[in-house]
Amino acid sequence: MEHFLERDYITIEDEDGNNKEFSVEGIIYQGEKTYALLKGDTETVLMKVEDEGDEQYLVGIEDEEEVDSILSAYEIAVEGTSELE
Repeated sequence: MEHFLERDYITIEDEDGNNKEFSVEGIIYQGEKTYALLKGDTETVLMKVEDEGDEQYLVGIEDEEEVDSILSAYEIAVEGTSELE
């Protein structure tokens, strides 16, 4: 069975002022925090979603342990989902 997924795309400005387009590969909820897994042409990044009033912002994650923890949880969830097919 083929699955066709419609992806959301987002443009992010890097620290050098360059705009890069990413597809939203996944939204990850862990406790009170929300993360977005984004895939570009040459890189994949994990960013934290922060709420400020009615607005949401993507923020880089400095803590490598936090990144590793979130990505490990995502991999386990994806593996569990593929077993259901």
